[in-house]
Formats: sequence, C-alpha cells, structure tokens
Amino acid sequence: MAYWLVKSEPDAFSWQQQLAHRVEPWTGVRNAVAARNLRAMARGDLAFFYHSNIGREIVGVVRVVRTAYPDPTDETGRWVAVDVEAVATLPRPVPLSAIKADPDLATLALVRQPRLSVMPVSPEHWAKLCAMAGWAGPG
Repeated sequence: MAYWLVKSEPDAFSWQQQLAHRVEPWTGVRNAVAARNLRAMARGDLAFFYHSNIGREIVGVVRVVRTAYPDPTDETGRWVAVDVEAVATLPRPVPLSAIKADPDLATLALVRQPRLSVMPVSPEHWAKLCAMAGWAGPG
C-alpha cells in the first residue's frame, strides 16, 4: 500500500462534500507531476484529504477505490482521475503551520512542493501525521 495527499479548495470541494458523497471522482488535476501521481495510485492506497487555500490543514483520509481512468472533465483526453472513498474524519485537523514547524516533516512534498495537488507521502511521514491527528486507523 502507498500513501498520498490530495488537495482540494474547500470552497470548490470540501471534506464535508466528500463525506456526503462517500465515493467521489478526483477530477480536475491539470499538472503533469500530479497526474503521474494519480496514475501511480493503486486500489486500496490511502490519502490524506487536505484543505488548501482556506484552512490549510489535513482534515480526513480517503481510500482509492478506482484507479486512473480518463478524467470526464477533460475534453483533451490527456488527464486522468481516480475515485476515492471517505474513510475517516481526523480527530484533530493537522494545520500546515504545525507541519512546517516539525523538522521530521521537512522533506514532505507538501513542504517542499506546496503547489502540487497530488503527492506521495512516505510511510514514516504518514505515521507522524496520523499521530499528530490522533488517528490510529488503517495504515
């Protein structure tokens, strides 16, 4: 199993909407590196759901339930989407300020490449972020 972080602006698509829909296609990614990360996702992989711009915090966990397929919002056929299922709301959101303040997370892609919308998370970083969130779920 691999771990990821996916970012969404809560005024466009929020964690509350993910919970309400349960399973949702992760569409609209238009960056080559982020799209490559979507293509690398496997069924069962877990991802942190991060609110970008407003909030700037990890708020939940999703599971990949359908691997990369043509993004239905893309007329060019170049981009892909995956389907993700809500797994859990984190007991404590993990703000970007706390992530940046922790030297153990200095190499996390969220810190190094803050504009990237889909990024890998190492098992060590996953465990650290889960501990910060007070979540002992799968993974």
